[in-house]
Amino acid sequence: MRKKTFAAAALLAAATLTLSACGSGNDGKSPVSAVSVESGSGKAATVLDQPFAKPDLVLTDTHGEKYDLRKETQGRPTLLYFGYTHCPDICPTTMSNIAVAKKSLPKAEQNDLRVVFVTTDPGRDTPAELGKWLKGIDPQFIGLTGDFATIQAGARSVGISVEPTTKDKNGKLVSVHGTQVIAFSPKTNGGYVLYGEDATVDDYTKDLPKLVKGANP
Repeated sequence: MRKKTFAAAALLAAATLTLSACGSGNDGKSPVSAVSVESGSGKAATVLDQPFAKPDLVLTDTHGEKYDLRKETQGRPTLLYFGYTHCPDICPTTMSNIAVAKKSLPKAEQNDLRVVFVTTDPGRDTPAELGKWLKGIDPQFIGLTGDFATIQAGARSVGISVEPTTKDKNGKLVSVHGTQVIAFSPKTNGGYVLYGEDATVDDYTKDLPKLVKGANP
């Protein structure tokens, strides 16, 4: 099969076309990284030719403690997602899909895997609120909140656009953000695989055994 190379920023922008409450706008400031996908492969995963560096984020976890993303996830397989707890669809579906797939891993690999959910709506997502929400999905998932500008810059560093929470035409508060999951290798700590919002439980179940070893799915 022929491989096609794209710019990650363009790929992520294209993925936003199907968003609803969890939308995303590309502000043109996102970093560009080449990616390779096989034509007609049907794979949910997109492998980056030039992996993203893990965001330099120091935020607050669900226990109210400081959490240094790079330090705490060093050398561990890590899935990173930016979203918010009041999201009506994409965010809970994505986290639930990963949670279900994670259960198929051996216990030791489940414990080693870090799934990090960074809120894009820190005004409402307090540590307690994040903790309550994530506990209902998977108690091992890590929830982080903090200063919006810091979160926005961290997301942008991996090509994900995040906008301030605003009211929609019906007066509801919504957080507009990219919906990609980024997998970081335990070997290099680089973000080398992207998943869009259409990734299913089966996709993650199939790929996680490779991701926890830092291999290409």
